[in-house]
Amino acid sequence: MVSSAAMSSGPSGGPQIRLILVEDVPQVAQYVRNLLNSQSTIKLLDVISDGGKALAQIAQLRPDVVMVDALLQGRVKGLQLVEQISVSANPVPVVVVTVPQQPVAPDVELGIHGVLTMPFSGYDLVNKLGSIHKSYVASDAARGSRVVSVFAPKGGVGKTTIAFNLACAIGQVGQKTVLIDGSLQFGDLRALLKVPGDAPSIIDLPTDRIAESDLQDVLWRDPSGIDILLAPPRIEQAEMITTRDVDKILSILRRVYQCVVIDMGSSIGDLNLAFLDASDTIVEIVTYDSTTIHNTIKAAEAFRAIGYPPTKVRYLVNRADSAGGVTAEELERALGRVPEYQVMSDGRLVVQANNDGVPFVLAEPDAAISRDLLRIAGDLVGAPTAAAVGAAARR
Repeated sequence: MVSSAAMSSGPSGGPQIRLILVEDVPQVAQYVRNLLNSQSTIKLLDVISDGGKALAQIAQLRPDVVMVDALLQGRVKGLQLVEQISVSANPVPVVVVTVPQQPVAPDVELGIHGVLTMPFSGYDLVNKLGSIHKSYVASDAARGSRVVSVFAPKGGVGKTTIAFNLACAIGQVGQKTVLIDGSLQFGDLRALLKVPGDAPSIIDLPTDRIAESDLQDVLWRDPSGIDILLAPPRIEQAEMITTRDVDKILSILRRVYQCVVIDMGSSIGDLNLAFLDASDTIVEIVTYDSTTIHNTIKAAEAFRAIGYPPTKVRYLVNRADSAGGVTAEELERALGRVPEYQVMSDGRLVVQANNDGVPFVLAEPDAAISRDLLRIAGDLVGAPTAAAVGAAARR
């Protein structure tokens, strides 16, 4: 059965809008909770009743939108908190909740990006938060960071190699990129890159509060030019990672990097769903063999049940010139569409590069397989032309 965590992606296929509510009236807080229970586009991270604690929690959880009660009591009043948020180190759009007797006007200069007057419907709430978030992202290109997960429902299809080289290719087109080893139990990237066993990993990040400064001590600096957040060095340590940790980590990485690439594990469990839910695009690897195609169809059924739209998943046919008895037409019929991407095989280059722990897109940028990955990278992040991508790789 698909976990309830699977429902945390909005119908648009992008990550959910992450919300913090600052509200000291329990009845109002419960009213908002009830409205959000029947939808899947907004994720309520926390309800804070003390305005004096709000800034610290915002810095920790990094929400996309904050709702503040204009009538908030305590040491820090509602509109005072709104002003503090607007000038803080972690500015975030704020929707103010008020009542008809105490009207409040939207004023971006004061940090008030929108207003909801009680009582409001679930439709009003979701639409208001959605429009505010969309406008805020559009006005701040730095918040337009993309999360791309590289997924395969079966091992042995070249997923980790593709993820590593894709991340490097995205870095070559001028995007500040970080790669996450999402295979938390087995640490596939650790093996590929021959990382020392004592190298810092995701478990070295603080569990209670993660700040950008913590990343500097934990990320692996790869010679290829990208940063890598490694999986734990031992299998049992993967159990220390929670979905809440994943949410917090991705929230911070989105603000530091223009592109976050995740080398996913092959299962569909709570942690993988947290990664997939937060992804703007899932690049799913498929090859011309019956077992992989069977598992890919099963994964597509699960994604439909979760609510991912077809546009969230892009199929990449690896070793596309090695059909192995399965025709391209048969693969298209099985998938129900034409795969978006193809990567040719080059066993000599791939094996040599992997043995050396280097990306083949940098080792031989003019090879056909490298050009394939560079074109895909350009498409995913909106690079202008394939020629420009190739030129960047040769610099």
